Amino acid sequence: MSSKMVIRQPQPVMVSRESDQWGSGICDCCDDVPECCFAFWCSCCFACKTSKKYGQCLCLPLLEIFGGIIPPVTMAMRVSMRQRYGIRDTMCMDCVYATFCKACSWCQMSREMKRRNIQVVLVNAKNI
Repeated sequence: MSSKMVIRQPQPVMVSRESDQWGSGICDCCDDVPECCFAFWCSCCFACKTSKKYGQCLCLPLLEIFGGIIPPVTMAMRVSMRQRYGIRDTMCMDCVYATFCKACSWCQMSREMKRRNIQVVLVNAKNI
């Protein structure tokens, strides 16, 4: 009989259906000026922080150096966030925003996570 030690449990994911639109526009950086400045002056650090907060690997955005013209990680994060929160938009617009408005795109995703912050409470959870 072999036993496995579980190092990291899968995290629960809740799908929010509050609205099918982004909570703020791509150019609504004035809604959170400190974050906007952080994203503008140090976009790599901001993208890594936002990626970690979203539940992904901290260094995931750094893989964009291997991408081509379209930043694959930014695009994938936008598509994933739209799917998780039920936001209606198109992959074409995700592609445009990820390519030409990268810092603004990360700011918009960060604002959306703050807006839709859902606390997950496990009821009757037992330690094994």
